[in-house]
Amino acid sequence: MHEILTPQEMGKADSLAMQLGPFDGYGLMRNAGSAIAALVLERFPGCTQVDVLCGPGNNGGDGYVVARLLTQAGVAVRIWAEGTPRAGGDAALAAADCPITPLALAKFSPAAGTVVIDALYGAGLSKPLSETARRAAGAAAAQGVPVVAVDLPSGVSGQNGKPLGEAFSANLTVTFARKKPGHLLEPGRSLCGEVKVVDIGITDAVIEEIGARAYENLPELWLQEFPIADVDTYKYRRGHVGVFTGGPAATGAARLAAMAAARSGAGAVTVLSPTRSLTVNGAHLTSIMLRKADTMDEVLDFLEMRKPQTLVYGPGLGSEPEVGDFLLDLLGAIDGAPQSMVIDADGITSTALQAESFFAALHRVGAPAVVLTPHEGEFRRMFREISENPDLSKLDRARLAAARANAVVIYKGPDTVIASPDGRAAINSNGTPLLATAGSGDVLGGICAGLLAQAMPAFEAACAAVWLHGAAASHFGPGLIAEDLPEALRPALRDILARRKA
Repeated sequence: MHEILTPQEMGKADSLAMQLGPFDGYGLMRNAGSAIAALVLERFPGCTQVDVLCGPGNNGGDGYVVARLLTQAGVAVRIWAEGTPRAGGDAALAAADCPITPLALAKFSPAAGTVVIDALYGAGLSKPLSETARRAAGAAAAQGVPVVAVDLPSGVSGQNGKPLGEAFSANLTVTFARKKPGHLLEPGRSLCGEVKVVDIGITDAVIEEIGARAYENLPELWLQEFPIADVDTYKYRRGHVGVFTGGPAATGAARLAAMAAARSGAGAVTVLSPTRSLTVNGAHLTSIMLRKADTMDEVLDFLEMRKPQTLVYGPGLGSEPEVGDFLLDLLGAIDGAPQSMVIDADGITSTALQAESFFAALHRVGAPAVVLTPHEGEFRRMFREISENPDLSKLDRARLAAARANAVVIYKGPDTVIASPDGRAAINSNGTPLLATAGSGDVLGGICAGLLAQAMPAFEAACAAVWLHGAAASHFGPGLIAEDLPEALRPALRDILARRKA
């Protein structure tokens, strides 16, 4: 159940499910209302008053079903309606079967102790709430009553998670069959509260027929590709990662990436250092190897002799144009080996002003599989036209960037999106504010490189790296700094490997 459906895809799933049976539209609506009513009774067992806010569409129809079932369960229920369901539609059938006479939404005023069911408008809403609905959202917030949203808090776009003006804020959101982008993209994720996906009779076969190519980033998405070391393996078979480092005052970022690559399973890691930084790097490295690399020839000699599977380029290198020039020259010299690269931080910023040349290098036959890891500012610099389009969701932007660059893009943030040039994309859901610390991104790049070096495909490696990054931070807890993250990976890796071997 890790697929994500856009509102348009969900509409297709509803239609196909009704065609295939056994439930018609009203049957699916009754199933939805029954699941919501059961959750309300479970989560709020002492509740004596429920206010159900019903819109004129199918979301409101779900609300009428909920109101009827809660009334039958002995709960005092009031319905506050905006608009009238279309005659002959499923919502009209639900309203006709409900014994409660609706009150005008304009008069809605929740009392203390009330639970509010927001069934006004769902994920397909494409315009701001009416003034009456906005006042209802404000009244619920002002009273501080718990809100249960049907499908999505009214006023939040299911497509991109953005509020269309004012919106409800829910404690619990109940959605059907699969999540939508608005459940996972901020600020929609925060406005949804806990999200519960319930089965209303839309089968997995129907979802498969829809052909969704967006997913929630859960281990099930990439677990079967996660590397397991063979019993007869040795360090270089487990993968060799090369990490470029910068000047003496900026070597820590590369060492963080190097340690993360080693912790994530790479059998050997080498830091490629300019002469002026050898001493400082040597003073800090033990199991990580160190090699002088002042010139392109020295780098190419390293590639020829040591044959690393993956390179990390960017952490701590500086944003000067020559850093980007060196990267373009390196990409032009690579012909099939190494197989992959992680380009992060200064590697992105330093090439942003020559983005077209950079993209051309990534599209070249023989170029490595590349993972780019931009945060919002770096993404804006590298993909300006895409970033400036207000009609695109973060999911859309990441997909377009991946296709433009011919690279897997990890578009970082509280709602990190991972996108592949082939159109697949995943939205991460285990991020934590603990990761908002200097050097955290360097560790993420190293984890990704370590997985790539073990022959994990680029999209799956990027998804796994993002998930492990969040899991490690959450396991460590408050007080986390970037230096803690490689060690904090251990319990997350143990859990994943146990699941992989099961």
